[in-house]
Amino acid sequence: MERILIDGNNLTLENVWEVAHNMTTIALTEESKNKVIKCRNYVDKIIAEGRIVYGLTTGFGKFSTITIAQEDIAELQENLILSHATGVGNFFSIPEARAIMLLRICVLAKGFSGIRLSTLETLIEMLNKDVTPCIPEKGSVGASGDLAPLSHLALVLLGKGEAYYQGEMMSGEEAMKRAGISPVKLVAKEGLALNNGTQVMTAVGALAYIRALRLCRTADIAHAASLDAYLGTTDAYDPLIHQVRPHSGQLASAENILNLLAGSKLRDSHKGCENVQDPYSMRCGAQVHGAVREALRYVKTVLDVEINSATDNPLIFPDEDRVISGGNFHGEPVAIALDTLGIATAELANISERRMEQLFNPAQSRGLKAFLAPRPGIDSGFMIAQLTAASLVSENKVLAHPASVDSIPTSALQEDHVSMGTISAVKARTIVDNCEHVLSIELMANCQALDDRKIESSQAIEAIKAEIRSFVNYIDRDRIIYPDMRKMKEFVCSFRPIEIVSKFVTLK
Repeated sequence: MERILIDGNNLTLENVWEVAHNMTTIALTEESKNKVIKCRNYVDKIIAEGRIVYGLTTGFGKFSTITIAQEDIAELQENLILSHATGVGNFFSIPEARAIMLLRICVLAKGFSGIRLSTLETLIEMLNKDVTPCIPEKGSVGASGDLAPLSHLALVLLGKGEAYYQGEMMSGEEAMKRAGISPVKLVAKEGLALNNGTQVMTAVGALAYIRALRLCRTADIAHAASLDAYLGTTDAYDPLIHQVRPHSGQLASAENILNLLAGSKLRDSHKGCENVQDPYSMRCGAQVHGAVREALRYVKTVLDVEINSATDNPLIFPDEDRVISGGNFHGEPVAIALDTLGIATAELANISERRMEQLFNPAQSRGLKAFLAPRPGIDSGFMIAQLTAASLVSENKVLAHPASVDSIPTSALQEDHVSMGTISAVKARTIVDNCEHVLSIELMANCQALDDRKIESSQAIEAIKAEIRSFVNYIDRDRIIYPDMRKMKEFVCSFRPIEIVSKFVTLK
């Protein structure tokens, strides 16, 4: 993709993915530069006039009643970053950290934060030259923004903290030196402009959302393959059924599943059999997958707004001659959306594991060998792979408990209600990751079951099976399969499943 122009208003979720994963570079529009300069000039005017304004000439949080002398303002801004960089735990991945940087840049580009253009352009230079701050996952309560993790981002801008340079971890000072970037010395308002906002939870959530959206289509593929391998009926996906309950997500999944199985010889081989009705996991895929799609549509509406919003405090409006202290940093809109993302995606894994049960259980599988083992008793087949899926599904159920309903008052009751939105984001991302594993196991099992049926499925499903068979062989006797499971996870995480079936079916 060509360089993306940033104006603070038109960023898309696809842009976020491109910058995070594909190293696409960015630049400010001229209009954005002018807005940033205008806002900064207004801040300098306030400082010169000696006005008492929160965040510019006062302390922060509970210290907002303390006026800061002009000669101490620069130290105040740096201290804000140093003292607030208190994150712990694993670092966010490099793509996640890059997405965080991008969204922070987008906020500043709107021209309501009071940062200098030179400071903003240094942050852009870091992103374009592959200097990525090491940002711990834990430490944000999701109101007053993501203070701790965003402070770790800002540390590297100051030539401190830790960073990756071209994928190698080192000190922030060394990373900036290798990239040929001069660290910044903060002035009034800049510290607060850098660490106040919802960009951590939003960035992590945005990348998780894109993965979850892809999984909806992959889940339809896996469901279709399982249904055919099970000798199930497609009657439950007849448009007549879904048109009288016309949820758009349900309609889309039903159409996908039906189209994916068009022309299947295996399906045709058992027409008129006594199995006129399948278990819910086989019969209700469109209803379950469709509900997930509906939930993700809501999540997208929130993220589309949030990635182009001004979320720091105070916000500066030069044209109105006002600096307003408000609460746009509160992460509740994003927190609730990302809890929803986690809950919805967990259901893709839940029903996937139940479809596997129908294929593995000899009392249910309509003639397939127990656990798809080539020599039941001597071989275990997919017996323990199902346990792995069950473990992941169970973990998802715990993680699906919403973080957004929790709140712990902080900052001497100044910050007395918080969103816990960054916890929502990390949980949602973990659920998505677990779901990718579960669907990987199901697709691998699909291939085994379809090979055992010895009758061809549809062109779309056979094409998927052929691709998988190019890197995962049929299990003709027990062997170590975790390397195969890893390869399957990589396959599911790619766009390949969708690309392959798109030659035969237009997936919705």
